[in-house]
Amino acid sequence: MLFPKDNQNVNEPAPSAPYSAPPAPIIVNTDNGSGVKIAILFGAVIALMGACVYMFYELSQVRNDLAQTREALSGEISKMYEASTVTTQISRRNIDKLEKDLDHARAQAQQLSGQAKAEAEKHTEEIAARLQRAQDEQGRQIGAVSSEVSQVKTEATANIAAANAKIEGVSTDVGGVRTDLAKNKADTEKLIADMKTARGDLGVQSGLIATNGTQLQALRELGERNYTDFKLAKSKKPQKIGDVSVLLKSVDPKHNKFTIELIADDKTTEKKDRSINEPIQFLLSRAKQPYELVVNDVKKDLISGYLSAPKVQQTRN
Repeated sequence: MLFPKDNQNVNEPAPSAPYSAPPAPIIVNTDNGSGVKIAILFGAVIALMGACVYMFYELSQVRNDLAQTREALSGEISKMYEASTVTTQISRRNIDKLEKDLDHARAQAQQLSGQAKAEAEKHTEEIAARLQRAQDEQGRQIGAVSSEVSQVKTEATANIAAANAKIEGVSTDVGGVRTDLAKNKADTEKLIADMKTARGDLGVQSGLIATNGTQLQALRELGERNYTDFKLAKSKKPQKIGDVSVLLKSVDPKHNKFTIELIADDKTTEKKDRSINEPIQFLLSRAKQPYELVVNDVKKDLISGYLSAPKVQQTRN
């Protein structure tokens, strides 16, 4: 079934009532602005919100890794000090014993004479040499432990510095996402505020009307209707646009006017002297809600715009 007609087709009988021109479109602000804003904002910012949540998670992970690095560093240094303490204590006891042996040997050598004294002095020199080697070994062990601790501290400091830099970078990214989120919200609200509704030629208040590609994309993301954009040149044959066919009959670029023929449900209706951004409404048998055809631009022998179709397609009673 086709819809109310602006002009009777030449192949059909003349109407019994006088022709009445359709009411001029009245542009008004959307009545359900808050609900539409919420819906579009939800679709527009969900990706940024997800990115922000992910960055907070990554920041928490970096901080946990940093805490584990510090804990591991503390444990490793503690183990080194424990091992160094044990080794130092053993070396100290050996050195103490050698010092006592050396003192005892020297005392004995002083009391002896002749061959016995020479042998005692030789034994004393051997003990002194062993004592010197033990002291040198202890010095090397202490130096090695100090070097290892210093190396671990250097590596840990570098890791902590890298982790802090990463935390700072993630924090900066989170701040950037928050800024983008606020800007996106402001831009989307402005976009919705700029969009209007209009009363179409069926006397039905239309949905939001897109006047450019950005607004049309916002309507697509809203997901309430199906949208098909088109460019229609003047020709002798109608062009298929979505569920209908349209024939461009005339254009008036100076006054942004145009005349088309709509062919749907095997019937033809003329829409004469229509203006840009004016919703042309019509009903098809497959849907209860009206279709809307909106022309955004009129040029010489060419119009462009979009067709808005209901998502729910079913037979009307």
